[in-house]
Amino acid sequence: MNLQQLCSDACILIKSTGAFIRKERITFSNEAIEHKGHNDMVSYVDKTAEKLLVERLLKLLPESGFITEEKTVNITGKTYNWIIDPLDGTTNFIHGLPCFCISVALMKEEKIILGIIYEINLDECFYAWENGGAFMNNKCISVSKIDHLKDSLLATGFPYSNYKYMKQYMAVFDYCMYHSHGLRRLGSAAADLAYVACGRFEGFYEYGLNAWDVAAGVLIVTEAGGKVSDFKGGNNYIFGREIVACNSLIYNEFFETVRKAFAENV
Repeated sequence: MNLQQLCSDACILIKSTGAFIRKERITFSNEAIEHKGHNDMVSYVDKTAEKLLVERLLKLLPESGFITEEKTVNITGKTYNWIIDPLDGTTNFIHGLPCFCISVALMKEEKIILGIIYEINLDECFYAWENGGAFMNNKCISVSKIDHLKDSLLATGFPYSNYKYMKQYMAVFDYCMYHSHGLRRLGSAAADLAYVACGRFEGFYEYGLNAWDVAAGVLIVTEAGGKVSDFKGGNNYIFGREIVACNSLIYNEFFETVRKAFAENV
């Protein structure tokens, strides 16, 4: 399999799906909103975009299966499975806030080998394939060279339904407020990870995420020279619902801050 060519072909169809999402935002009505759970919203835009992605990716790799957020398809691949979030940042989309992405990763058995994040509003396509480096709109990207937490700009995502670890989460938030250039909350984990990969953020942490939120981003970050782990320092960040991602230079300091805060639960 030529991963570079597959990545290039996938980027084209993902950007085409992004054009559909962009167009629908112009006429979107809140009457189209459905609620999957507390603060967990979806609409026909998410579902249609997912169907488009599945249909088009299946043509690229007919033997593949899918792990998707909206569960519009039930196909499991023996070796290859696409992990798809058709609209990461649905709440932003609904409110007209311009930060939402398509996130697509390809998993070979248990390993992510290709990742693409398309930030629709800025028309920025971030992508990487295994051992191929990381790119944004055909330009090579890398994590930042900032080497101290105190000089770092960090990102996080506020828990919106699972408040079990709020005390621990806020302990990290509090520490970083005093010991960094600040924290940002964009409302899209995919965008957060893409921005770590290209050096806009030095680090990112969050809990309660799903595989489709992070699968593409973790490969892009690592191929850009960054480090990713769970809150224990291990590699259970795709399905483990917790993640720390940052440049390699601040990893130890940033990870220890997160680990200590969550120690009683990890």
